[in-house]
Amino acid sequence: MSIEFIGYIGNRNGSETIPYSGPVIDREHIRAAASIHENGGFDRVLLAFHSHSPESLLVGQYAASVTERLGFLLAHRPGFVAPTLAARQLATLDHLTGGRVAVHIITGAADAEMARDGDWLTKDERYARTSEYIDILRLQWQADEPFDYDGAYYRVAGARSDVKPRNLPIFFGGSSAAAVAVAGRHADTYALWGETLEQVAETIAAIRAAAAPHGRHPRFSLSLRPILADTEQAAWDKAERLLARATELREAEGPTRHIATGGSSNPPNEGSRRLLAAADKGARLDKRLWTGMAKLTGAAGNSTSLVGTADQVAEAMLDYHRIGIDTFLIRGFDPLEDAFLYGRDLIPRVRALVGESASIAAE
Repeated sequence: MSIEFIGYIGNRNGSETIPYSGPVIDREHIRAAASIHENGGFDRVLLAFHSHSPESLLVGQYAASVTERLGFLLAHRPGFVAPTLAARQLATLDHLTGGRVAVHIITGAADAEMARDGDWLTKDERYARTSEYIDILRLQWQADEPFDYDGAYYRVAGARSDVKPRNLPIFFGGSSAAAVAVAGRHADTYALWGETLEQVAETIAAIRAAAAPHGRHPRFSLSLRPILADTEQAAWDKAERLLARATELREAEGPTRHIATGGSSNPPNEGSRRLLAAADKGARLDKRLWTGMAKLTGAAGNSTSLVGTADQVAEAMLDYHRIGIDTFLIRGFDPLEDAFLYGRDLIPRVRALVGESASIAAE
C-alpha cells in the first residue's frame, strides 16, 4: 500500500500561534511554501476554502505556475458553481499542470458560514446536493456522448465536455450519517482529522461498509499537526509553549478568532465534536496524540498533534498506517519552518518504516 503526504499552503503566513499579517494574498509566502513542500518530498498540498477566503482554484493556478512536480488538493464547495463548469475548470487545470490536481469536496457543515454565501439549505440537503454534484462531475469527466441528468438540485440536458482529466481524485470528508453515505458512494479518498486509533478504526470500518454496496474501495487520509523536537520532553515542552502562545492570541483577539473555521464550544459538525470528545478524555491519548489545541480552539479543523522526536512520531504514524491510513495531511503551527522540518526529518522516516513493514509482510 503506497503512502502519500499532503502539506498545506495558506494564502499568507499565520496560524493559531502566529498572528496573520501582510496582504490577504501574499504571493511570496505562497511561492516559498510551494518550494519548501516540493523540495521536501510532499506529494501534494491542500489549498483551503472558506466563505471569507481567497478562491482556492485561482491560488492553485499561481502555485502550480511556480512548481514543477508538486500536486495540489483544491478544496471546493459545491453549490456555487454549476457542476458542469466546475468539471471543466478542474479538468483544464489538470491538463495545464500535467496531471497534478485533486479536488477536496467540502460540503459545509455550519449553517451560518453557508449563509454568508447565500446558501440556505439544511445540512442534509447540502449533502444530497453534493451527491448530485459529484455525479455530474464524473459524468462530465467520463461520458463519451452528451448526457442528461435530472435530479432534485441539478438538471442538465445534452451536457458534454471536450476536456477530461488524466486522473483527478476526489477527496471527501464528513462524519455525519449523511456524509458517510455520500462518502461511500463517491470518495476516492476519505479524509478525517487526527483522532485516536480506536476512533479512526471505527470510521474506516464505517466508510468501507458504506462503500461496499457501490463496489468502491476508498483510500483514507488522516490530518495531523506534528510537533517535533530532538527529545520527547523537548517536544512536549514545545507543545505547551505553542498552547500558551495560542491562548495569548485568543485572549488578545477574542474568542471568535476560530469561529470562521468552525471552532466553537458547540461546533455544528460531527468531526469537531468527535475531536472534542477525544479531548475530554485527556490532553495526551494513545502513544502521543495531543488534544490541547483542539480543546482550546473548539476543534477548529485540523487541530490535534502527534508529539515527540521524528522517530517517535513516525512510529505513531505507522500505527495509523497499519489500520488503513495511506495518506497523511500534515501541517505545522509555524507553516514554513515546520514544512521544512517535516520534509527533512519526518517524511523520510515514515516512508522507510512503511517500506520495512511491507517487506516484512511480504516474507
